Amino acid sequence: MTSYKEIATPIRTKEILEKYGLSAKKSLGQNFIIDTNILSKIVTSGEITNETTVIEVGPGIGALTEQLAKRAKKVVAFEIDDRLLPVLADTLSPYPNVEIIHSDVLKVDLHAFADQYLDDASEVVLVANLPYYITTPIIMRFLESGIKMDRMVLMMQKEVASRISASPRTKAYGSLSIAVQYYMNAEVAFTVPKTVFVPQPNVESAIIKLTKKTEPDYDLKDEQLFFRLVRSAFVQRRKTLWNNLLVAFGKDEAVKGKLASALEEAEIDPKRRGETLSIEEFARLANALNQQGMDIKKAN
Repeated sequence: MTSYKEIATPIRTKEILEKYGLSAKKSLGQNFIIDTNILSKIVTSGEITNETTVIEVGPGIGALTEQLAKRAKKVVAFEIDDRLLPVLADTLSPYPNVEIIHSDVLKVDLHAFADQYLDDASEVVLVANLPYYITTPIIMRFLESGIKMDRMVLMMQKEVASRISASPRTKAYGSLSIAVQYYMNAEVAFTVPKTVFVPQPNVESAIIKLTKKTEPDYDLKDEQLFFRLVRSAFVQRRKTLWNNLLVAFGKDEAVKGKLASALEEAEIDPKRRGETLSIEEFARLANALNQQGMDIKKAN
């Protein structure tokens, strides 16, 4: 392989941007990383080896992609910005194990993608530097798709990382925490200083590591009911679980009786707030509601 300069340095990044007449596109939340040490820490957090197939979202000019390609078996990267396609063809030319897909990852048929790219993958890791406005939709799309996914290592706004990894009885804990932790174990790997980006973002960033749970923790009778229940419990955080459930299910006496029976069966005090319930308690309550023949209004 011919010698070359790594992409993620201030000088090389500037050269690439100037060569192609580029600037970061604010509408796509683009910030380019200019620190190889941070990128190396991301790759290490992902436990990337020569057996790993990496899915990357938003490769930019290829800085993180390059570091992934050095260790991974294969990197398949989704890039929506057509301005960056010739840049990536250039900067990643030394790496035959990289393939760029010009597409919006939120619109891709993930099952067709998995059939084509992940069929023979022994391990799959999603790695991404995500703009704030699409962090949650991308995470949930991959989790809910059910395609093979061993780990996710994601850069995002620090506040969102805190919410995803939060524990019950904390201010950050909510429906997003539960939605992700239902599928994955979540931990904040490390925080990322603003100074490693060009341009510098207005918010603090963090790397979150999500690791797939080996077996389901919860034997749910109705998964949809569980997630509707969780969302309803946090509609108004300051209200008790009982009051939020009345909004979700209705307030007639027959419904109240079933709700009370379900809460008693699940051994949950109706005066508690949703933020105090663990995922296991939400699962117990969802099963008890299911046993009572309850279903949350579709509007929720």
